Amino acid sequence: MAIHDFLPPRRLLLGPGPSQVHPRVLRALSAPLVGHLDPAFLGLMNDIQSLLRIPFQTVNRFTIAISGTGSAGMEASIINFVEPGDAVLVGINGVFGSRLAAVIERCGGKAVPVEAPWGESIDPNMVEQALRRSGPVKALALVHAETSTGVLQPLDDIATLARQHDTLLLVDAVTSLGGLPVEVDRVGIDICYSATQKCLSCPPGLAPFTMSDRALSVVMRRRFPCQSWYLDMGLVADYWTEGSRTYHHTAPVSMLYALREALRLVAEEGLPARFARHRLNSDALIAGLLELGLTPLARSGQRLPMLNCVTVPERIPEAEVRARLLTQYGIEIGGGLGPLKGKVWRIGLMGESSTESHVLRLLNALEELFVQGGWLTTPGVALGAAMRVYSRIAH
Repeated sequence: MAIHDFLPPRRLLLGPGPSQVHPRVLRALSAPLVGHLDPAFLGLMNDIQSLLRIPFQTVNRFTIAISGTGSAGMEASIINFVEPGDAVLVGINGVFGSRLAAVIERCGGKAVPVEAPWGESIDPNMVEQALRRSGPVKALALVHAETSTGVLQPLDDIATLARQHDTLLLVDAVTSLGGLPVEVDRVGIDICYSATQKCLSCPPGLAPFTMSDRALSVVMRRRFPCQSWYLDMGLVADYWTEGSRTYHHTAPVSMLYALREALRLVAEEGLPARFARHRLNSDALIAGLLELGLTPLARSGQRLPMLNCVTVPERIPEAEVRARLLTQYGIEIGGGLGPLKGKVWRIGLMGESSTESHVLRLLNALEELFVQGGWLTTPGVALGAAMRVYSRIAH
């Protein structure tokens, strides 16, 4: 049987991930391999640790890239700290809060849920009440940017509660890192993980991870061995510690090349400019989508700029329109998950995907499809609304 070359179609990735990848990152992926214990590669690991501290906004010594996707970062963040019987307060307002709770239970821990409706953030008052009535709590786990709903979770008030109750603060920053301030040190986050394929605009396969010295001391004082050998941060620490570099596993060399280059791009742009770019493009997109009758799920002040979740009116066949966007225009956007399936679109403007040209290309395609479907009678209104947002900034 003849096996032909695989030629992936060209897509504009505006879904919930992965995002577009810069040509410099793609070139880095194709660089020649070296051994994962080669002195040159160990120097690259040092670079990655230093560069990762920039978007995490931390000076944590233990700042690394876990060999695995964001889900590996999530599991590592839980199984290293949660032992059988430990109670963990977990905010649940979407898919990924629910996953945190599921992993806590699989570790033999007790997940204490603090819930909010999908589309809303977790109320600090509810967290405080739960902390008071639940007894000793090992950690408090939150999703900073809930990818299933487009909701931003404010952290400051809840971080204060964690400190008052001497509780570790664990934060999922999979979608926010590199697109919003995460501020690990200022906020007081003890354990934080992310993924490379969102706002860092690197292919999926690595999980940026950082933990405070306080959290590391908890890992080292475990009563029982970590359930996972591969994700045991006590062992992985020796591989990432300069001067030690004890062999643990074969690192994904090419992916780490790519991450280093992606982080260089983040550093070159600077965090303030990067955050402003994500906000501007989101504002322009939302202005255009409102003209099409697509309203944000989350209320103002709690919306993510990199993951725009909008409700789709029942008269519009959302799955059919998404399919036509992909096949006719080469543009990928995401549908809803769980109770939001068939009701929302999730449009990602993450990292390299967050540009004015991408916003306008998507709005133009949607206008054409809406006119063809009879859902829009005035072509140009969405594009016009977006351009007015960009014009205000330009002047």
